[in-house]
Parts: sequence; structure tokens; C-alpha cells
Amino acid sequence: MEAMILAAGAGSRLRPLTDELPKALVEVGGRPLLAWVMERLVEAGARRIMVNTHHFHDLIRAYLEAHAPQGVEVVLSPEPDGPYDTGGGLFGAAHLFRSREPFLLHNVDVLSTIPLRAVLEEHMRESLLTARRVVASLAVQERDAERRLLFDDVGLMGWENRGSDRAPVGRQEVREPVGPVRRLSFTGIHVLDPSIFRLGRRTRTFSIVDLYLELAAQGWAIHAVDVSEAEWIDIGTPQRLQEARRRYPPSPTPNT
Repeated sequence: MEAMILAAGAGSRLRPLTDELPKALVEVGGRPLLAWVMERLVEAGARRIMVNTHHFHDLIRAYLEAHAPQGVEVVLSPEPDGPYDTGGGLFGAAHLFRSREPFLLHNVDVLSTIPLRAVLEEHMRESLLTARRVVASLAVQERDAERRLLFDDVGLMGWENRGSDRAPVGRQEVREPVGPVRRLSFTGIHVLDPSIFRLGRRTRTFSIVDLYLELAAQGWAIHAVDVSEAEWIDIGTPQRLQEARRRYPPSPTPNT
């Protein structure tokens, strides 16, 4: 199985830490975020992992040369004039994918207990057992957030933003809903069918969610995999980083 880690972001909200190293190498529990995510992907079955880079590309390359998981091919996708955001980063690496099977896409700043293999298997079941044209599955949670995605009986059909008082401040529906609408928060973990590279016409810098909404408007299904029971945290701010370090303290060193 192939997978990709989105690791090109600057991590500007984590400064001054990210003035000297990329967000991917910020440590939690004595290990870089990149190591945590690679381990989860390998546990799910990934044997070839693409990693996009921009800020401090050489540091990420050096780390991977020394610490790539055994038996796993790690391929870098540099974005020297980037970063290209989530969609642009994925499509910038399209030429590196070899398999025709679905693959996992994972943000580097997300730590979770989400069962990645189960998300992948649900995507494949949904694709095989329904008549829907499922191009992607998103791991989502019933979690309070300023931005939530809207799903109905068919799949993704819009988004809704809320202000600090949780009152709606923006909303888009790309088609008429089919059945009840659920508001779910995205985790930054996806399963995609490689056919998405033929369907998307965008290039360079763009959000993958914008492409998902375009495809949903065209009749493609973007499936929701509810992982609300799993633990999840994104390392987007110093406060979140402190919380992650409390949740994931360094492992004790065994006595020698």
C-alpha cells in the first residue's frame, strides 16, 4: 500500500520553534511528529510513503535518510516554490504514485488513535458495495470546531463555519441534500482512490477540500468515516503542542 504525509507547511503558529526546524520535526514524547505519523502508516500496511517538503527540506531529508522505517520506501516531493497547500501538495506528488489501489493521506501535525486500516477498509467496502462513485473517504468526528463539513446520505455536500460564539457565519452547499445533514469535523486523515488525479484539473496551490466540494457537485461521492470514539489532536498552536506533550510523555528509559 502507498501513503502520503503532508509535511510542507511552515508551522508559523508554532514559532519560535519553527524558526529553526520544520513542523514535521517538532518533537512530542521525544519523537518528531513525522516519526509518529510514519509509524501509524506503516502499522496500517504502507510500504511506500511520499512526503512533501518545503521549509527546511534538507533537515527532513537528512532525518529520513537516517530514520526511514525498515522495509519501507520513502520518497520526497519537494516544493521549492511552495508550499502548495493540501491539494497542491498531493497533486504535485501525483507522478510518484505507482499503485492503482486506494492510498492514505495524513497531515504530519495530527496525532490520533484513529484506526487507519479500518478507515481504508471502510472506503473499499463503500466503493464495492454501493453504486456511488466514491473517490475519497474522510475520517471525521462529532467534535466542536469552527469549521465543519456537511454530509448527507450520499456524502459530502458542503461546509459550515461558526464564530467564537458558535453562531453560523458562513455556509456553502454544493448540491441539494439527500436525507438528514450531519455536521462533522475533519481530522486531516483521508483515503483516496488514485482516479482523483484524473478528475482534478487544479494545479499548484489549493485546498484538497475545495476539490472535494467540486467533485461532490459533479456527482462523485466523498464518504464520511465516523471515528468519533478515537483520540485526536492536531499540533497547530503552542497550546496544542503542550497538550500533546502532556498526552504523550517520553517513554521511560529502561534500566541497563
